[in-house]
Amino acid sequence: MDGGSQDSTVSIAGTFTSRIPGLKIYAEKDDGIYDAMNKAVKKATGTWLFFMGSDDRFYDPNVLEQIAKAVEDTPAKVVYGDVKIQGDTGWAKDGEVYAGEFDVRKLLNQNICHQAMFYHRDFVMTQVGDFNLKYDKSSDWDFNLRCWAKQPFVYVNLIVAYFVAGGFSTHSNDTSLSDDYVDNVLTYFDINPFHPLVNTPSFAFYGKVIYKQQQDYPIRYTFEKLKNRIKKKLGRT
Repeated sequence: MDGGSQDSTVSIAGTFTSRIPGLKIYAEKDDGIYDAMNKAVKKATGTWLFFMGSDDRFYDPNVLEQIAKAVEDTPAKVVYGDVKIQGDTGWAKDGEVYAGEFDVRKLLNQNICHQAMFYHRDFVMTQVGDFNLKYDKSSDWDFNLRCWAKQPFVYVNLIVAYFVAGGFSTHSNDTSLSDDYVDNVLTYFDINPFHPLVNTPSFAFYGKVIYKQQQDYPIRYTFEKLKNRIKKKLGRT
């Protein structure tokens, strides 16, 4: 899915059509990376979706064969592994294998690279929906949270791809997502700001959670604060 590039991307891609009979190439204007990904989802016809940037590549020739075996053995709708970082990013170092197995708490604090992830297309189309174009740098994190809220992912201990630093997502400072993050999490997981998933200093947006407690639930916030003081005086946790 090419966004109208001015280099030889489309012609190079076209050289692979004889080796990959099912390859389809589209070139049309888009409104950014996630708009292109949304378009690609709708044009795809396979069972599983995988998003690879033009500067990234699979870790070795056997990756898809290994992933195919993994998806046969699980009912999960999202399967993921790791990526190997090439070049320094704002969140990982050159040569690092990022980022191991996730649970929901880990996903709330950092994202999984989409170059390591395989999504069941029907699950995306019928239960998750599009990437939100409001988040121009980190919509895949928002997307992954929506996916996990529907069904946890399955991890495969496998390096799926190389993530090459220098692209649009190398430094993911998405202020729009940061502004919405707490409200989004509460909505997706159907919880309130006193839920232990978010009401903990280990949550990266804990300060915003406390602010929301104060603004939206002032009586409960005061009560909880008093209760914690009493517990502390009694020597209880």
